[in-house]
Order: sequence, then C-alpha cells, then structure tokens
Amino acid sequence: MYQKTLSIIKPDAVKKKAIGNIINIFETNGFTISDIKMLKLSMEEAREFYKEHAARPFFNGLCEFMCSGPIVAMCLEGEGAILKNREVMGATNPSEAEAGTIRKMYGDSIDNNAVHGSDSTESAERELNFFFSN
Repeated sequence: MYQKTLSIIKPDAVKKKAIGNIINIFETNGFTISDIKMLKLSMEEAREFYKEHAARPFFNGLCEFMCSGPIVAMCLEGEGAILKNREVMGATNPSEAEAGTIRKMYGDSIDNNAVHGSDSTESAERELNFFFSN
C-alpha cells in the first residue's frame, strides 16, 4: 500500500551535520521526499506535537531536546512507507539498533536518537498535518 509518513531529523543529528547523509539513506531505500522544511520548534509547538506523551516522565526532557536546535521535517512517500521508515530508522535505543540503520549510525542514546518517524497511519496523518498543513 502506497503511504505517506513523517520523518524528523532531530536536533542532535542536525548538529552533527548528518542531514544530507540521512536524506541519502531515505532516497537509497526508495522513499520519495514530497515535502521538506527546516525549522526550530517553540516549546509550545513541541508540547503540542508530543501531547500523547504528556503524562510520561520523559515528556519535559523530550520537549526541551526538540527545541534545542533546528529540525528537518519531511514527508516520505512510498510502498509501506510507515513500516519501512521504522525499519530504516532502527530501534529507538541506538545501542539496540541494527547495523546500517540511521539510529545506529547517528544516534547517541535513547534520548538523542537522531530521527523520529510516525508509528501508524493515524499518527502519520496527524503529524504530517502538524508540519505541512499549509
């Protein structure tokens, strides 16, 4: 099934100047990037984007991290894009991610793991609308 999904290159990977390498990984894996933008989230925007995690202990730290520098938001398209993106990203914890995945190559920790990707069709729709509704 042809799908769209959101991918975010997080502040830690932007700081490492890994944007081009990560985009290359997506394109090499067959994704089409149909929209892309670099921006810096405000705390209010980060809290809104991650509101489903508001009750979790990591919420405030996650929001602070996502506001700590610029991010790159992308709409990735392709067959089975949501699951395929999750596979290309690798496990949330880079130390558990498979070799060759983005998080293994560019992530430092479970908190600084280089990229975000939608985990379902519902979250992909909500997250894409958050960044690309205009």
